[in-house]
Amino acid sequence: MQAFRGTYTVMVTPFTADGALDLPTLRRLVDWQIGQGIHGLIPLGSTGEFLSLSDDEHLAVAETVIQQAAGRVPVLIGTGAEDTREAVRLSRRAESLKADGVMIIPPFYCTPTEDELYHHYKTIGDAIGLPIMIYNNPATANVDLTPPVVARLAAIDNCRYIKESTLEVTRVRDILRLCGDRMTVFGGILGFESFVEGAAGWVAVAANVAPRPLARLFTLVANEARVTEGRALYLRYLRLIEFVGGQYYVAGSKALLRHMGLDVGEPRPPRLPLPANRNEMAQAIVRDLDLAYGP
Repeated sequence: MQAFRGTYTVMVTPFTADGALDLPTLRRLVDWQIGQGIHGLIPLGSTGEFLSLSDDEHLAVAETVIQQAAGRVPVLIGTGAEDTREAVRLSRRAESLKADGVMIIPPFYCTPTEDELYHHYKTIGDAIGLPIMIYNNPATANVDLTPPVVARLAAIDNCRYIKESTLEVTRVRDILRLCGDRMTVFGGILGFESFVEGAAGWVAVAANVAPRPLARLFTLVANEARVTEGRALYLRYLRLIEFVGGQYYVAGSKALLRHMGLDVGEPRPPRLPLPANRNEMAQAIVRDLDLAYGP
C-alpha cells in the first residue's frame, strides 16, 4: 500500500451553465492537475459540494476522477455522511471503484461524543481495506478532533491519515507526538506552516488554481528542507490561499478557474456566485500571479 505524501487538491465539481454535472470538464481538470505536477486528488470534499450532489452524481464524480487519473496519482474519495451506515456504503463503493483511499469528515450535525466518534470510524474501518484520512474541520463539522481524540482513532488499523483544518499549527506537532508513525498529518488550511511542523502533506483548496507552485512548495519545505525558499514561494501565493480560505472557497475557486480559461460553472445554491467586488479581486489575483489554465 502506497504512502500518501505531498500537495493534494480537494477538487471543485464542475457544473454546466444550467447547473448539471459537467463530466467532460471534470476530466480536463483532472488531466491539467496531473500535468501540472499535483501529488494527489480528492474529489467530493467540502470544496466539491458533496452535500449538493445526488447519489448518482456522487458516483459519477468518483468514477470519472478515478478513471481519468488512471493510477497516475492517488485518488481519495470523500465519503463523509451523517449516518454511519451511509458512510460505510459510500466507502465500500469507493473501494469497489479502485480508489486509493477515502477522506471522512465526522458526522456534522449530531455532535457525537468521543465514544461515538470512535465507533463511527471503527465501523467504517472494519468494513473496508482502504486507508482512511479522517478530516478535522470543527468550523463546519460541529466537532473538534483534538490531538488526544486523534490518538485514540489512530488505534483503528486503517485510520492512518488526518487532514487537520484548524489555524492551530501546533496540532500537527501534538498529533505526531501522541501518535508517532500511526498517523500521518496533512495540513488543511496552513500548508507551509504544517510542513515546517512535520506534516507529510497538504489538502489544498488553492491547488485547484495553482497546482504547480503549491506542489513545489511541498517539495521545497518537506522534501528538501529549503525553508527560506519555500517561505518566499508561500508568501507569493498567500493572497490566493487566503482568498479561497473563507466562506467563498467554492465560489472563489470556480471564479478564479473561469478567469484562467476553464469554465467550471457556478456553485449550487445555497451558495451563490461571487459578488461583484470579490469577482474583481479574483480577476486581479489571476492577472497578478499570471495564472492560466493550460500547459
